[in-house]
This record gives sequence, structure tokens and C-alpha cells, in this order.
Amino acid sequence: MQRESHLNNASLMARREAAIPRGVGQSHHIFISRAENAEVWDVEGCRYIDFAGGIAVLNTGHRNAAVMEAVKSQLDCYTHTCFQVLAYEPYVELAERINAKAPGNFAKKTLFLTTGAEAVENAIKIARAHTGRSGVIAFSGGYHGRTLLTLAMTGKVAPYKLGFGPFPAEVFHARFPSALHGVSVDDTIASIEQIFKNDIDASRVAAIILEPVQGEGGFNVAPPELMRHLRTLCDQHGILLICDEVQTGAGRTGTWFACEQSGIAPDLITMAKSMAGGFPISAVVGRAEVMDAPGAGGLGGTYAGSPLACAAALAVLDEFEKHDLLQRSRDIGQRITTSLRNLAKRHSSIAEVRGLGAMVAMELCKNGDPHQPDAELTKALAAEATKRGLILLTCGTYGNVVRILVPLTADDALIDEGLAIIAASLDTLQPQA
Repeated sequence: MQRESHLNNASLMARREAAIPRGVGQSHHIFISRAENAEVWDVEGCRYIDFAGGIAVLNTGHRNAAVMEAVKSQLDCYTHTCFQVLAYEPYVELAERINAKAPGNFAKKTLFLTTGAEAVENAIKIARAHTGRSGVIAFSGGYHGRTLLTLAMTGKVAPYKLGFGPFPAEVFHARFPSALHGVSVDDTIASIEQIFKNDIDASRVAAIILEPVQGEGGFNVAPPELMRHLRTLCDQHGILLICDEVQTGAGRTGTWFACEQSGIAPDLITMAKSMAGGFPISAVVGRAEVMDAPGAGGLGGTYAGSPLACAAALAVLDEFEKHDLLQRSRDIGQRITTSLRNLAKRHSSIAEVRGLGAMVAMELCKNGDPHQPDAELTKALAAEATKRGLILLTCGTYGNVVRILVPLTADDALIDEGLAIIAASLDTLQPQA
């Protein structure tokens, strides 16, 4: 696409500020002109390596050729009918393939929606319909969306919850484990038991929901023993276990679903983001008898499971199989983790490097003390990297975590170039004696 020569980032930012509410945040004052795989170019012609991936949406890269071709073919047939009015085969095929991928030796069914928040909210609706209960337990640091119900489950106030309350009732938060910060799995389980004693009886809890790797919370990984504890606890009390895999799903962590690596099968799984390579679609997949709990007409949405997005998602599944992108995710994760841990050897400001597969982050601190989060350094590092041609994202409860979500289709040379920019940026901000 040929950019208009008069466009520049500053003038577009001025127009943006005049036309769009301030609540729509923007990490970088950059306007994109074109993109290819793991690279983007702005309206001024500057090239950037993309370590953000549209916030975990582009596991198969920008404008993946197979995905683009699938969507173009679908455009020649039909673009919208609303599945609840006139159905179409790609929706059914995609459901069949997702059902086959979800863990658990039981029959499964899948519902398609448009956004991650929709998927999470519908998972709670389904859980309540199946159990006849209303309570929900989520976790500190978790992120589940921007609707009122999903905000109630989100375990971070600023900026997501500020000014938007009150939120739906009977949503409670347990502690999420973090060895770095002294919260053990036993502490987490004890906090759930405390909720049962102080806030809501276990017999009134419909679901426990967690991210196998917290996204906005800072890429904190749920230990397998926690997942096993939760499975046992839910079975004991007749509670449904929901894994929110909106960010971890579609191969980001080295398996199609991150929960596969814990050895347990949730009752329901939500996913979105990368499952259609940049086209909006989300899903709830789970036990067939649970998914069938709502009556006819109780689930759906006008654009839910759009034909274009279904075609794109089927192409994404094919790309993962054709190019063994699950193994590629594991290889990329090892490459990034090794590089960042080597960087940590000369920078005590790196408190921890963590993640699962190619979902990797580093937490930054002051004075080598992990209990002193350094949000200022984190923000400065992202800004310095941008100046050098690398797009990074920050996250974490205290804003002190740099996360990497590079497309799995990026080659090693490009990844190494991005990692070198991170190292050079941190060296500039914290010169070594």
C-alpha cells in the first residue's frame, strides 16, 4: 500500500486526540502503514520489529499468506449471514477441529463468538446454567476482559476498573502463586479455602477461572501442582474449572492450549486472539453436557463465528500443522529465555525471566530487590527500544514487566535482532561500571 506523503505520526496523533476518547490507550505514538510477518512500517516509512504481535494475536504473523488466501476465497462466497439465521459449514468444521484439540477424554462442543471478553462472559453464563450456582472465584493479577462481568473477575484495578463500578456481585479473588514474591501454591489453596469460609459457601460457587499463564498480570505461570489442586478441589465441590486461554491459546506456549502442559482437563476453555491470525473470533470449548446447559437461543451473537474469521482460523490450524509451529514456539521460547537470562547476569534490575513456550517476560526491579518494582525503568526501556526499531509491550500489576509476543513465524535472525535491541536499550539506560 502506498502511503500518503503528507501523513506523519505527529499530525495523526493530533487528529486522534481530537476525535477519539482518551480512554482508548495507545502504547506507542506510531501509526502503521503496512506489515509483513514480524515487521511493520509506519506512515513515515520507519521499520520496526514487532515483539507485540497485536497483543498475542499474530502467532502466524502479519498477513500470513495462507490465512489471506483463505479469507479472499471466502469473500467470493459470502461474508455474513448470522450463524443463528443461516448456518455455514466452516463454523461446523472449525468446531470439530477445536473439539479434537481440547484436552480431556470426554465429548466436547464449541461455541464461537467475537472477542475474548465475550468468550469469558459466556463461559460464566454456561457454568451458571449447568450448576445452578452463581459464585465465581478468580485470581489476583488475572485479566479477563473489559465488560462489567469480566472486569469484576479481572484482578487489577488501574487502569481497567477505575470509575466503572459497581461490578457484578459474587466474584471473589484468591491469591495467585509467585515464588519470586513468596506466594506458594499452598498459600493459593489456603486463600480459596478462606473464601469458602468468609465469603461464599463452596456449594454456591459455579466456577473457578484462571489463566494458565497470566497475561496482563505479568506472565506469571500457574504451576502444574496448582492446576492439579484446582481440578481436585473443583471435583470435590461440584465446581467447574475454566481455563482462560485467550492469550495463551493457539500455540503461544508450545502446546495448542497451555493447560495441556499441566496434565489436567478443564471443564471449559476460552480462547480468542491468535486463533484466526488477526481476524476477530473467540471460542468456548468444553464438556458437551456442560455446553448444552443453556437453552436454544441462550447463546450466540450477530457477528459470532463470522464466515471470514472461521476461514482464517481453519487456515491457522493448517499452518500450525504444516510448519510445526508448536515446536517452533518451544524453540523461540528457549532462544528468548536464554538471551534474557544472559542479560540478567549483568543487570541486577532483571528480577526474573519467566514464561512458557514463546510467552516470555522479564520483571524489572530497583536495587536488585524484586520487592521494589521499577515501572519507570520498564517504561523507559520500551521507549528506548522503540527509538531503536523494536515494538515492546509492558504489563504486570505494578507495570514493571516487559513481555515478548513475537510471531512464531519470525526467523531466528529477526528475533536475535530484536533481542539485541533490548540488550542495547537496557545497557544505555543502565550503563555498566
